Amino acid sequence: MHAEDPVVVVGGGPAGLACAIELRRRGVGGVLVLEREARAGGIPRHSAHHGFGVRDLRRVISGPRYAERYRERARRAGARVEEHAMVTGWSPASGLEVTSPAGRDALSPRVVVLATGCRERPRAARLVAGSRPDGVMTTGMLQQLVELGGERVAGRALVVGAEHVSFSALLTLRRAGADVVAIVTERPRHQSLAVVRAAAAARYRTPLWTRTAVRAIHGDPRVEGVELEDLESGATRTLACETVIFTADWIPDHELAAIGGLELDAGTRGPRVDTALRSSRPGVLAAGNLVHAAEPADVAALSGRHAGASAARWLSGASGWSAAAIPITCRPPLGWISPNALAPMPEAPPRGRFLLRSSVFLRRPRIEIKQGERRLWRGSVARLGPGRSVGLPAGWRARVDPAGGAIEVALVQAR
Repeated sequence: MHAEDPVVVVGGGPAGLACAIELRRRGVGGVLVLEREARAGGIPRHSAHHGFGVRDLRRVISGPRYAERYRERARRAGARVEEHAMVTGWSPASGLEVTSPAGRDALSPRVVVLATGCRERPRAARLVAGSRPDGVMTTGMLQQLVELGGERVAGRALVVGAEHVSFSALLTLRRAGADVVAIVTERPRHQSLAVVRAAAAARYRTPLWTRTAVRAIHGDPRVEGVELEDLESGATRTLACETVIFTADWIPDHELAAIGGLELDAGTRGPRVDTALRSSRPGVLAAGNLVHAAEPADVAALSGRHAGASAARWLSGASGWSAAAIPITCRPPLGWISPNALAPMPEAPPRGRFLLRSSVFLRRPRIEIKQGERRLWRGSVARLGPGRSVGLPAGWRARVDPAGGAIEVALVQAR
C-alpha cells in the first residue's frame, strides 16, 4: 500500500469496484480498493444464479461471472485491489489504519469512498427465543458455505423472509440437497417480483406462509423444530426441520461511517448523503447498499459509478463541498428516501432519480414533497412496499430554497 494514494475505496463489492473504474476512467491516479474478504466481488461471488448485470452491463449473467467481470475491469483500469485488507482504525481527525497480512499501514488519502454494503440481521438481532443449535444462519453464510465451500445441506430447511434474496436462498438450498419445507414471512404478502414467486412455486412446490412469525427455535446439537405463530389467529404450531435461514431485513454496514464521524440518516441507517453522494465529512463519499440497503447489485454498481464521478470532479476542483446540505426526511409510513440531502445547486442523483421505500404495502399511493409549506412535487406511483424501492423524479430539486429548511416526503393518499 502507498500512503500517498489520493483515493481509497473501502469495500470491493460492485459499488466499490465500479467507483474505482470510474475514477480511473476520469484520469484519477492512485486509486486503492480495500476488500476485507479473500476475494473482491461482494455478494455476487456466491450468488450462483443468473439475473446480474441488466442495468449496468446491459446483459444477464450469473453472480460469480458478474463479480469476476468487475474485478477484471478494475484491475485493467489501473486500480489496485488489496484483498484481506480491513480498515481497523479511523476517526474524524485521523487517517485510515489498515490491517492486512502484510501488517498495519496508515493512509491519509484526499478522498475516501465508503462502499461497505449491508448485511442481513441474524437471529440474535431478531430476538427469536429458544436454544442455540447448529443449522441457523443467514443467506450470506449459507451461500458462502455452499457456493464457495462446496458444502451440502441435508434434510429439511425453513426460509424466514420473502424478499428477492429469500428466493435466492431457496435456489441455493435446493442445489445443496435440502428439502425446503416452507418460506414464511410476517408480512401479508411476499416482497419479490410476481414472476419470481410464481417460478419458485411451479418448480419447487414450496409453500409461502404469510402473516407467520418464528417465535422459537429448538434442537440440540442441531435444529429439530421451529415454533411458528399465525399472526391472524394467534395459533402456534411446531414445524420439524434441520436448517433455518434468516433472509433480508437488511442493515447497512455503517460502523466505519459512525466512527469516522459521518452524520447518519434515521431512515436508511446509513450515512446521510447528497445527490452527489457526498457525506457530511468533506472528502468522504458513500455509495451502494451502504446508503440504500438493499438494492440489486447493478443498482449498487451504478451508485458506485456516480460516486466515482463526483469524487473525480471534487479532486479536480470542478465542484465544491457544502456543509449546509438540506436533509430530506420521510413521514411514516414512508420509510426512507435516498439520497437524503440536497446541497446548494444540487446535482442529479444516481440514475437521475430518488429511491423511496415504505414500511407498509401501498397501492397507487400519492406522494408529496414539501419544504415547509411549499409543495415541490406531487405525484403517484404504481405501488410501494417493504423490501422494494420505487423511483421518484428528481426535477423538483431545482425548486428547493437553500435557506428554506428541511424537506419532507409524505403520503397524501393511498388505496
